[in-house]
Amino acid sequence: MSQKLKVGIVGGTGMVGQRFMQLLDQHPWFQVTAIAASAKSAGRTYEEAVQGRWKLAGPIPEEVKNIVVQDAAEVEKVAGEVDFIFCAVDMKKNEIQALEEAYAKTGTQLSRIIRLTAGHLTFQWSFLK
Repeated sequence: MSQKLKVGIVGGTGMVGQRFMQLLDQHPWFQVTAIAASAKSAGRTYEEAVQGRWKLAGPIPEEVKNIVVQDAAEVEKVAGEVDFIFCAVDMKKNEIQALEEAYAKTGTQLSRIIRLTAGHLTFQWSFLK
């Protein structure tokens, strides 16, 4: 692949979102260009938003430290900046589904949403078109 796909992480400040940051760090196909989370994290750099809450071994990837976190509820804005969305939000199932459907309906180049949620050490992958 000659050009990396621009990726957004919705729910990027939580533990699963943090893991996405690590997994995508220096990835050959994807580059994290947008991070979205709750309104309370929005407007701060990723490093500021996760300060004191970084749960993983190893440092915050340099590539994402200075990305300004956006409000995940601003669906059109976030989706308009990326080719691909990874969703890692910690919400009730019906709320997650509504948020993902809103992202899928934006009409942007968003092709799929991949959901990874952690609960009782179980991981679930869902692909939406």
